[in-house]
Amino acid sequence: MADVLAVLADPTRARVLHALDAVEELCVGDLALALDASEDAVGYALRVLRGAGLVTNRKAGRVVFYRLVAGFPAPLREHCLRALVDLTRGEPAP
Repeated sequence: MADVLAVLADPTRARVLHALDAVEELCVGDLALALDASEDAVGYALRVLRGAGLVTNRKAGRVVFYRLVAGFPAPLREHCLRALVDLTRGEPAP
């Protein structure tokens, strides 16, 4: 559990998870555009999240699409997303 929480502690990775929770799947370019981040930063975040078993991917030609894994723990996701929203508002995380 500590390893998963360490992975989620990075703001870019947390934002990637939030974006993937909002839509079914996205490619690196679309995620970078949505998050106003570089493709390199998003790609690295996705590699770490995939290595932690939190996201999965599928290829369609040369494009790779990412999504949350089917068994992503809902309570953990909801807690992290609430904390992310609170941080964007400048409120302390619970």
